Amino acid sequence: MLIGIDGIPLATPKTGVGHYTFELARALALLEPRDEFQLLAHFPLDLTAERADIPPNLYTVQAPRGKRWLAIGLPLYARQKHLALFHGTNYVVPLWPGCPTVLTIHDLSLLRHPESHERRLVRRAKRRLPLMTRIATQILTDSESVKREICEHLHVVPDKIAVVPLAARSVFRPIKETRDVRRRLGVEDEFILFVGTLEPRKNIATLIHAFEELLRATSLSPQLVIAGPKGWLIEELFVTSERAALKKRVLFTGYLSDKDLRALYSSCRVFVYPSIYEGFGLPPLEAMACGAPVITSSIPAIKETVGAAARLIAPTDVGALTASLLQLLTDANARASYSAAGLRRAAEFTWERTAQMTREVYRNALRPATNAARATTGMLIF
Repeated sequence: MLIGIDGIPLATPKTGVGHYTFELARALALLEPRDEFQLLAHFPLDLTAERADIPPNLYTVQAPRGKRWLAIGLPLYARQKHLALFHGTNYVVPLWPGCPTVLTIHDLSLLRHPESHERRLVRRAKRRLPLMTRIATQILTDSESVKREICEHLHVVPDKIAVVPLAARSVFRPIKETRDVRRRLGVEDEFILFVGTLEPRKNIATLIHAFEELLRATSLSPQLVIAGPKGWLIEELFVTSERAALKKRVLFTGYLSDKDLRALYSSCRVFVYPSIYEGFGLPPLEAMACGAPVITSSIPAIKETVGAAARLIAPTDVGALTASLLQLLTDANARASYSAAGLRRAAEFTWERTAQMTREVYRNALRPATNAARATTGMLIF
């Protein structure tokens, strides 16, 4: 069986969706060695840049773009190559697929928090998402909370949606020797860490305000390290960090490699992730997999991911975050307890399990009854 998977998220620099796409494709190929898995894009892709142990039944294909990728290029390729199924791992599937399709919707941030995104992206999501959910044979999402949102906001029946959680990648594990990485990056021995794209919904401003209060009200003077690529609407963030009390204590590293991130996850005093909205929350899970004690938001998706293994705070409560930072920075036993709990929690999530659950969704999408229902829906669309 030939299965096509959207390879566009593998464009560099990769973010969470790109890592999800690669890890899932690799795990599926290992799970089903008799099937072929093509990562499709209209530009060249190099899997060997990811890792050396790529299964032989997983490979990349540069398909002709055509004038319009979704409307012409991808549907034409799917029909010519007789794909058994196409998996859109980043919110889109072909408009005229010619085969069953599975659509992954990681979150509804563009619809739920449009103020934190560029307007053109919000406009496109409002046009595309309702259409994509109707075209797709089956829908995947990362958490129960997002499934409820899809049902409510996009009017999708629950039976069409399967919840398949993600996992931390294997590179994220505790390591002891981190000095060389930290020295190269300018990271001190005692530091607080945030990892993620710099954008409004990550709520980094609340973290900086809590950090500023910690410096003002206590004798503690850790470093705050903010790691991740620049997103949008972040100018005020840099202005705030330039205040006299913060200027020498806040470090922006930019985008980091997995190995650099692993070193920082493994050596931070505490990892903080105060996001106001998530579909799953991979950075807290990655930090846990490296043994970091975690403080994160008490929002539905993240609570599903971290369980009781992290310190939870209301995302915009500066006082609660300051108090939590103070406790974990000064209480070695509390740090050790959260570290151990996080390691246990992270071990519950594996890409093998994610692939097994995804395979069941594929099988359901390929059933004749499901395809008949899709065809009826398609008649309503077109």
